[in-house]
Amino acid sequence: MALSRSARSGVLATAAASFLLIAAAPAPTAGAPGIGDPYFPRLGNGGFDARHYDLDIAYTPDTGRLDGRTTLRARATQNLSSFDLDLQQLEVTRVEVDGRRARFTRDGDEITVTPRDALRKGRTFTVSVVYGGVPEALGGPIVFGSSYGWMKTGDGVFVACEPNAASTWFPSSDHPADKATYDIRIKAPKGLTAVSNGRLVSTYDRHGSTYTHWRESRPMATYLATATIGKFDVRTGRTPGGTPIYVAVDPVLKNGSTVDVYAVTAAATDYWSQVFGPYPFEETGAIVDDMPEAGFSLEVQSKPAYSAVRSESTIVHELAHQWFGDSVSVAQWKDIWLNEGFATYAQWLWAEHQGTRSAHDSFRAGYDSRPADSAFWQIKPADPQRDTMFASAVYQRGAMTLQMLRERIGDPAFFRLLPAWTKLHRYGNADTDDFIRLAERVSGQQLDDLFDTWLFTAGKPTL
Repeated sequence: MALSRSARSGVLATAAASFLLIAAAPAPTAGAPGIGDPYFPRLGNGGFDARHYDLDIAYTPDTGRLDGRTTLRARATQNLSSFDLDLQQLEVTRVEVDGRRARFTRDGDEITVTPRDALRKGRTFTVSVVYGGVPEALGGPIVFGSSYGWMKTGDGVFVACEPNAASTWFPSSDHPADKATYDIRIKAPKGLTAVSNGRLVSTYDRHGSTYTHWRESRPMATYLATATIGKFDVRTGRTPGGTPIYVAVDPVLKNGSTVDVYAVTAAATDYWSQVFGPYPFEETGAIVDDMPEAGFSLEVQSKPAYSAVRSESTIVHELAHQWFGDSVSVAQWKDIWLNEGFATYAQWLWAEHQGTRSAHDSFRAGYDSRPADSAFWQIKPADPQRDTMFASAVYQRGAMTLQMLRERIGDPAFFRLLPAWTKLHRYGNADTDDFIRLAERVSGQQLDDLFDTWLFTAGKPTL
């Protein structure tokens, strides 16, 4: 078909305009090696937004070796000449961008990937990384002095990665501000069960191995991903409210336990759904492993991970995190009180719900038991500093802040605020200022003095 003279002129004009737009576009530059969090400056990566991870891993408990292929789908947020991924300890053997071999270099925990062609801003691309080695748990003062991350057990591995250990087992943008959905495929020796996030898609045996595929279809922070492997007794069903539930318990721990993890998980999921808003994920549950070296539990998305059979109070704490921390995640790690203060306050609400102690009495017990010269009062929950980000003050003083807020604005406003918060930031990220603004909007009160006193100021507040 021939074009008229006027049509040809239009085509030429359009082409010229496109050329000018291309010529005016910024030159491609390298993405930043970190997302800019002052507590972990090199965690996360600049220049792209993670959208979906396909994790395909094989683990051999006898040797401790992990072999994996991670494929990340992401969207470029600038014109990119190269970009970084976070990966600790493990060796990378091949990288591809959009199916084409890409160059890569390594500087400590940073993998810098240079695709053959620059990536235009707004373009969706995939990067696949083949890697392997023996992952090691992290240590130090951050998590109560305990090891955390990829922790070898007697029959497999217990994986609980807050705050910075997801990159010990898969390459990622390892910061909660860059959430994504996941498909997680795990190969393990036959006879072991692999438990991960979301819903179980499939599991089958072949040639002495068990292959398991899990899918988390809701956005998730990297530290909440797990690939816990071991011998488990599994119970599935639905909570009385109708939420699917999957509970895996190491059979070593079942004898002598006085806590029914399945029953408490079901009851707490349904109760928090009434108080905090609809349950945000497709499944609830628990992973209960025999890992005495890990002195903590973690709010793994959809299935909190416990290193032993923990108390009912701990279970309700971790389940409250499904709203506060998992669905609504911190923008930066200094905002961690939005996770831990809220989950601790949930323990007080649970006791109130059970009729054993009011939240006010829980507040007074914590407040009265700590003298004014206690180091507890010197930590500011709104910015507790990296090495003390999980100090008891973040949990307890954070919860105290919420009780003071409740008493200031009254129960009707307070219990409107909690579900309003989880709805407004569902599957996203938020910070302390966001919460203060919402609290003031819901209550119709100016609350600067309350939050300044309880979150931002050292010293024991006067009542």
